[in-house]
Amino acid sequence: MIRKPRDLPPGVANAFVKDMKAYFAEEDRHKRDEIALRQLHVLREHQGPREQALGLSDVKAMFLHMRNHPRK
Repeated sequence: MIRKPRDLPPGVANAFVKDMKAYFAEEDRHKRDEIALRQLHVLREHQGPREQALGLSDVKAMFLHMRNHPRK
């Protein structure tokens, strides 16, 4: 059985984008890590039990990917 990927609730998705912008605006490396870590915890709450666990580097990669590929 093929399952459809889950969509994040709009509030969670909007918070992700807001944190992504804050991440790239922040110059302090530790504060950037705190922002990404906050999103890691939120995203883990919305993961399915059979999905591969996300790591901090995954969130940072998502931020970078989304920054480099803006929505049209």
